[in-house]
Amino acid sequence: MSQPVGTVTWINGPVVRARGSRQISMLELVEVGDDHLVGEVIGLEGDTITIQVYEETSGMRPGAPVYGTGMPLSVELGPGLLCGIFDGVQRPLPAMEQHSGAFIGRGMNLAPLDRQARWHFTPRLQAGDTVSGGTILGTIPETEAVEHRVMAPPYLKGKLVWVAPEGDYTIEEPIARLNTEHGESQVTMVQRWPVRRPRPYRSRQEYTQPLITGQRVLDTFFPLAKGGAAVIPGGFGAGKTMMQHSIAKWSDAQVVIYIGCGERGNEMTEVLQEFPKLIDPRSSRPLMERTILIANTSNMPVAAREASVYTGITLAEYYRDMGYHVALMADSTSRWAEALREISGRLEEMPAEEGYPAYLAARLAEFYERAGLVETLNGQTGSVSVIGAVSPPGGDFSEPVTQHTKRFVRCFWALDKSLASARHFPSVNWLESYSEYLGDVAAWWHDQVGEDWYALRVQAMNILNEESRLLQVVKLVGPDALPDDERLTLETARLLREGFLQQNALDDVDAYSTIQKQFRLLDLILHFHQRAQLVIKAGVLISAIHDLPVVNTLIRMKVLVTNDNLSRLDDIQHEIDEQMGQLETKYQ
Repeated sequence: MSQPVGTVTWINGPVVRARGSRQISMLELVEVGDDHLVGEVIGLEGDTITIQVYEETSGMRPGAPVYGTGMPLSVELGPGLLCGIFDGVQRPLPAMEQHSGAFIGRGMNLAPLDRQARWHFTPRLQAGDTVSGGTILGTIPETEAVEHRVMAPPYLKGKLVWVAPEGDYTIEEPIARLNTEHGESQVTMVQRWPVRRPRPYRSRQEYTQPLITGQRVLDTFFPLAKGGAAVIPGGFGAGKTMMQHSIAKWSDAQVVIYIGCGERGNEMTEVLQEFPKLIDPRSSRPLMERTILIANTSNMPVAAREASVYTGITLAEYYRDMGYHVALMADSTSRWAEALREISGRLEEMPAEEGYPAYLAARLAEFYERAGLVETLNGQTGSVSVIGAVSPPGGDFSEPVTQHTKRFVRCFWALDKSLASARHFPSVNWLESYSEYLGDVAAWWHDQVGEDWYALRVQAMNILNEESRLLQVVKLVGPDALPDDERLTLETARLLREGFLQQNALDDVDAYSTIQKQFRLLDLILHFHQRAQLVIKAGVLISAIHDLPVVNTLIRMKVLVTNDNLSRLDDIQHEIDEQMGQLETKYQ
């Protein structure tokens, strides 16, 4: 390590002030103390340096040295990221466990990527080809599920002088040499990128395709477009983590990045133990082969929590640049905002709402704006879809993190504690949730499933909204005071809630629904509603309709009919028509 550039003068938890060199830069990565604790410069005033330290500072004293690195907080990008488990500043947790046991040793700073592993490189270009930033030089089978595309760094441009022949190389061995305007430049499989700077792309694209999650309430009622941003707010026990697990497992994203930001240790332990055992339903390979986990639990240094979301989004952008569709789960951004609040308080900054710093909204915008569907520098199409969880105290959606987040996302999946208490999962409240991507994905639904999707959704939402109004009347006068057509609305709403919106993540059949199955289930329930309206007009009592055997079938069809046997739903439709016809005949 180089000579010290400063000396610590003041310590307040993760915030340290030092006096020293004016040559140090804003947001520069530094190492503090004899243990070389990792930190980042967040303030410069004269020769006073303010540093947020990403490790525990207990035992540090004034007079400790500060070492500069000359570079910003960055992540290593290259083969070996997938299947990896890192902390908030991209230190590899499994490797650190081997060195220091169950607890991370202070100042331990291992390389994120294995320097000894050899990867089979297959070149795509040859000498004489022109190369610019993002050009794919070759490919590596990083896992069985994902092909790693080795790209030229975004800032490089020139003519290819030499490219390595097909073979096995480490990430630090050169695999190409370029002749640039600044001379000859060597390219390896690994590159570094500052986490707070978005990676460049050619252009943003319009949203056209939904991120299919297999969760009916999301895909059919409140879809998220690929490249879009969504938020899942909900109180303790509402099911945020389980919902993100389901999306991570079943979504059609090609790469999944899960950030456990300030979550309880037992929840993160469950993720770390469960994910390596999960099988990808598409490839029948371990799900970890297309997953990166970033673990930063609530008992880890609070400042690293603030860096973890930037680390995750930078890794997501890297795979986006290869042309993949990436889903990023941030669980939860409330804990991240709390880290901002704690650091801001220690810096003695003027607090805003509920003690959060005045720049909370700007930081949230900065994070969610890095989602998007883009044309990459190499001409491919890739996306980063961001799904952030928010944990408002007491389930109060009017608190600052939820309110500010709503300004920057177009999909709001509001979780309801009362639904969760009633064992209705996913506990998405259909009256408070919304999606502004409906118009963007309507054409895709029309092409893939059926032209009636949007009309069916509108009809179902009208029934659910009408149920909410009628339930207020029922509380006052009882259900028997309602006419039969309004009681039918309540009955159909029950079928929608129990037979469509409710989904069992632990059931082999019901955990995932294809969009074809989702469409047919909704169509059948609404077909039942339309037939029932006709027989009520013919004089049939609602009690007779309620007692039909097909009603129970409609509630159970989500688990009775598998995704690959949708012809069984035609039989159920025939049962509806037959039993309704028998009622009409009986009451004539």
